[in-house]
Amino acid sequence: MSEKAKIARAAGVVGSATLLSRILGFIRDLVTAYFFGAGMAADAFFVAFRIPNLLRRLLAEGALTVSFIPVFTEYLTQRSRSDAFRMARSTLTVVSMVLSGVTIVGILASPWIVWAFAPGFTHQPDKFALTVLLTRIMFPYIFLVGLVALAMGVLNSLERFAAPALSPVLLNVGIIASVLLISPRVDPPVMGLAVGVLIGGVLQLLLQIPWLAKEKGLLGFGGELGHPAIRQIGRLMVPATLGAAMYQISVFVNTLLASFLPEGSVSYLYYADRIMQFPLGVFAVAMGTAVLPSMSRQAAQNNLEGLRDTFSFSIRLIFFITLPAAVGMIVLALPFVHLFFQRGQFGPADTAATAWTLVAYAAGLIPLSAVQVVVRVFYSFQDTRTPAKMAAISLVLNMFLAVMLMGPLAYVGLALASTLASLVNFILLMVMARRRLKRIDGRNISWSLAKNLVWSGIMAVVVFLIAGVHDPAAPVSSAGLLVRVLGATLAGVAVYFLLAFLGRAPELAAARNLIRRRKRPAVQPEPEGEKGDGPDPS
Repeated sequence: MSEKAKIARAAGVVGSATLLSRILGFIRDLVTAYFFGAGMAADAFFVAFRIPNLLRRLLAEGALTVSFIPVFTEYLTQRSRSDAFRMARSTLTVVSMVLSGVTIVGILASPWIVWAFAPGFTHQPDKFALTVLLTRIMFPYIFLVGLVALAMGVLNSLERFAAPALSPVLLNVGIIASVLLISPRVDPPVMGLAVGVLIGGVLQLLLQIPWLAKEKGLLGFGGELGHPAIRQIGRLMVPATLGAAMYQISVFVNTLLASFLPEGSVSYLYYADRIMQFPLGVFAVAMGTAVLPSMSRQAAQNNLEGLRDTFSFSIRLIFFITLPAAVGMIVLALPFVHLFFQRGQFGPADTAATAWTLVAYAAGLIPLSAVQVVVRVFYSFQDTRTPAKMAAISLVLNMFLAVMLMGPLAYVGLALASTLASLVNFILLMVMARRRLKRIDGRNISWSLAKNLVWSGIMAVVVFLIAGVHDPAAPVSSAGLLVRVLGATLAGVAVYFLLAFLGRAPELAAARNLIRRRKRPAVQPEPEGEKGDGPDPS
């Protein structure tokens, strides 16, 4: 199987699992919106959950994964399989010790952490106290998900993508079950949400163990605490903490500023972001996950031409999928929010506010998605400093724009600031990637983007004509709204892919590979101890 086909298939596996996770995530948010609306309890939970969730992306799935995979892949490519597994066991031991310390400190320091994340809550003592309580309950989640992230790095490097991609499904299952079974039995009921996060974390970790156990000599603690690879990973993690998580930090900034806005602002940002995370996670993050092991292997083999080809292919495929998705979300923002969330305590005014926030966020889907691929170029060369520098510039811009726009546009201004900062981050990274790779096939990438823009514009007209103008206050059945939204969405997809077919888009064949099933040939490991041990790179 060619490298492009392998990447597309891996992205398809990750995307399919993520799709299931996103569906359950929306059910989770639907249940949360129904029982807790957009009031004090919901605001408190979203801030409290965002704290360990931000640390998860910064310290675990963000910095740890992108720093570990290139180093582990280098050991698999240039040394023996047993050396690579010994390095993984050493990393597991050190990471467990560090995460234990972070968890203990986080629980003890929760009041100060909540104050830093949402200082506006201090003016409401009950709200502040509830947020602190929920933060303390959920902080051990960072320990659990940190180990899951390390397992994900190992398995992805070994070209096993299913179990890591399925783990978020169990988090959503744990939360949904806890809201239905635990929340009615505790006071305040929102504690059930926090307990559900912990249950989900345990289930995520348990899922990885059977897959790791299939690799002889991989599971277990021990090894060398002073292993040189750990120092190498540590050096990469410091800048990667910022470089791999610019978006999450901008979300933190928005949460902090939104705490000063009218009640419900934090929730509007959260619900809008949840909708945008659907296409971002299902395809863009999946592509970034799939492409990093391939790019890391090509970089370790000094295959610069192959890496350029992989980069161009991945970027063009990202644009091909996410551009129409962004346009579709903008056109269907009101009916989307109404369909997903408007019930129980979540009313028409909440729907309108969340929809405008979604429009501002959706425009940023394209640069956010493309960044998932561009940063992998630098990570594959074990360069985490360049993405960190570009992220620092865009973060400063994000904070400046957020402060400037929150006055006239409130929560919509905060979302727009994130979108503009993401665009700047993408442009800066593309400039630096061109310097690193000497050339990036810019002509084909630009031509592909231009065609996608035209096709997406035509698609938007068709979707609008079918969906019409939506009034969230008008009476409409959920079934009727679902039929209208689904009909407009399917029509838009059909028009876009028909135009791509008529335009002979090369990305269309790659998109088909995302869903095409192929029987994976068994990989026979080479005898341990020989140079070049590891997964077959062909």
